[in-house]
Amino acid sequence: MNPQAKLISISSLLLGTTITISSSHWMMAWTGLEINTLAILPLISNPHHPRAIEAATKYFLVQAAASTLLLFSSTTNALFTGQWDITQLTHPTSCLLLTTAISIKLGLVPFHFWFPEVLQGSSLMTSLLLTTAMKFPPITLLLMASPSLNFTLLTTMAIASAALGGWMGLNQTQIRKILAFSSISHLGWMTIIIIYNPKLTLITFYLYCMMTAATLLTLKTTKILKLSTMMTAWTKIPSLSATLMLALLSLAGLPPLTGFLPKWLIIQELTKQEMTPTATIIALLSLLGLFFYLRLAYCATITLPPNSSNYMKQWRTNKPVNTLTATLTTMTVTLLPFSPMILSML
Repeated sequence: MNPQAKLISISSLLLGTTITISSSHWMMAWTGLEINTLAILPLISNPHHPRAIEAATKYFLVQAAASTLLLFSSTTNALFTGQWDITQLTHPTSCLLLTTAISIKLGLVPFHFWFPEVLQGSSLMTSLLLTTAMKFPPITLLLMASPSLNFTLLTTMAIASAALGGWMGLNQTQIRKILAFSSISHLGWMTIIIIYNPKLTLITFYLYCMMTAATLLTLKTTKILKLSTMMTAWTKIPSLSATLMLALLSLAGLPPLTGFLPKWLIIQELTKQEMTPTATIIALLSLLGLFFYLRLAYCATITLPPNSSNYMKQWRTNKPVNTLTATLTTMTVTLLPFSPMILSML
């Protein structure tokens, strides 16, 4: 891709995100989301492959529909209440429309259908943007409007997302699709607590972004796209394969890794709110995700390549590991002891 075009796209992404997260007026928030959508399209369609063009088209159509619903929701609220402020969303129809619009933008169940397909058609770096940076503006809007939203609807969607994200990831062989269903599952965890403790939702989102970034940057360095290549990639950079296993187990939420912290805090908060059955259900559903993360970790490090002439050992590369990848992976593995400091921010 042309460096100038890439610079314009990245700058527009930063501009759109900044406008949305700093606005208190619905029209400005909508403008920021539109800038974001238009800025990411060239990055998705960059390889000029039919799959990438298909992914960009799907992304554009879905995001356009979600933006239309969001605009309709805010206009309806302004018509009945005279308020354009994001925190003053009080009309029931507007609240329902907004929940639908943000769910489509994030990829929450039952509006998840587009996300795995778009991720599969994108490069690893574009997938990193789609799973982290592009989720930030909609999460912020959901956070600001959360006091007005329907609690039962959000809880139902959150549990469905955690269930489907784990269930659909079980039979996947493509790494990007597995990470897409992992994202849907994590969004369920973030949504279930948003009404009770919005700050906890943000901390969960930040930690999820960090763990996903570490995983995707490692996959980019080792050029892994599916399970079959993951099994033979350990000969390239053995140290990275070992840290990839730890990053995947952290995403699964196993103690004593960083990923355990948000799950522990969310279950604790749900129990405090006397929602023990909900906490039990979502904790059990995380076992589905644990299964496919363990399968990935097993393929990354424990499985030796078959001693067959069909498979060749890959040459070990002397390419130095990126400092950003090393820093993110270290944080993905070692942040749990710092939980008192993170808790003090709540």
